[in-house]
Amino acid sequence: MELFKCLFGVAVVVVVLACEVTAQPHWALPLQKHQPLLPPQHQQSKVPPPAAPFDKCQVEQSEKIQCGTRDITTEQCEKINCCFDGRQCYYGKAVTVQCTRDGQFVVVVARDATVPHIDVDSVSLLETNDPSCTPVDFTSAYAIFQFPVTACGTTIKQEEEGYVVYENHMSSSYEVGIGPRGAITRDSHFELLFQCRYSGTAVEALVMEVNDVPPPVPVAAAGPLRVELKLGNGQCHSKGCVEEEAAYGSFYTQEDYPITKVLREPVYVQVNILERSDPNIVLNLEHCWATSTPNPNSLPQWDILVDGCSYHDDRYLTTVVPVDGSSGLHYPTHYKRFVIKMFTFVDQNTFTPQKETVFIHCATAVCYPSSTNSCQQQCHRQRRAVAAVRKVSSSQRALVSSGEVILTEPRAPSASNTKLKR
Repeated sequence: MELFKCLFGVAVVVVVLACEVTAQPHWALPLQKHQPLLPPQHQQSKVPPPAAPFDKCQVEQSEKIQCGTRDITTEQCEKINCCFDGRQCYYGKAVTVQCTRDGQFVVVVARDATVPHIDVDSVSLLETNDPSCTPVDFTSAYAIFQFPVTACGTTIKQEEEGYVVYENHMSSSYEVGIGPRGAITRDSHFELLFQCRYSGTAVEALVMEVNDVPPPVPVAAAGPLRVELKLGNGQCHSKGCVEEEAAYGSFYTQEDYPITKVLREPVYVQVNILERSDPNIVLNLEHCWATSTPNPNSLPQWDILVDGCSYHDDRYLTTVVPVDGSSGLHYPTHYKRFVIKMFTFVDQNTFTPQKETVFIHCATAVCYPSSTNSCQQQCHRQRRAVAAVRKVSSSQRALVSSGEVILTEPRAPSASNTKLKR
């Protein structure tokens, strides 16, 4: 598997903040000397509040970066889209864009602006290689950009009503895994388009993020052998609970699909035989893979299990969960369980994430133990054992598929700077 670093964004973010040039006091990042503008008091946010229970202002004290002057009031802090804890005005877990009176962009990108977290060291402006356009400062939790509205690849266009618009965009990079029949990524990635709109009396800062949701797709049908594939949704609610064990305590039903997951979130898969009571037979997974459509033969594809073992070219190896007598199941050998980390498909030519739905498929076989074949799928086993496992009739094989799993766009939780994808 080849790994590439990409700089293509998939998200487009919409937030409108208006600032007027008035006699009100103004301030800026303590690291910089430029002054971000205040929006007028009558201006209402055009973005709905963030989804509970996320709070962009829950920032560890050691990670807080001052926003504004030290004598700033709570009201003034909130007007420039920052957080106030009673003593300090600081940047929240969001993407914050500000415009200054002297024509500067101030863009602060938080690590926690998405789920999974952004690698803030990978965030950059897209249209320039100018070293002066790199972050003026960054920590493990924030990247801070500040540059003139006429520099760093900014485009300028005239608009009606006397506004001059300065527009730029940035993106985070992400890692792409290339397989023989498809490509995926598990990293958060986004493209941020932002503007400063200047007129003779006012300035507006505009940021946009847009995503669409594909329609639901039916569940793929099972094969002649009665086998089902289910996704666990159990959760831990008590101290000492093991998440991996609790996950298989309950399962999504057909009415629950499509279900949504974020990148790298665990997906708990169970495959089991139906309507068989022979305690001697063993269910084996010959091959498990993922596609972006219900058709198991469609491309792109990504291998999950090969001969019952984790696909070794995946950086995030699938975890095979043992099923034995301690599971409480009547016929443990009729079950197979494994855990994958959620991913999205990527175009192999442009490395652009394009497929936001995942279907999981498994080719299964029933194995009958004998003196020469224990039916145990051991990784790196001898070729003779492999052949023995595969010598079963077509009536004892089945292809089974999951319902639709939708990738939820990395969360952008700030009410004043982002809009949730779904």
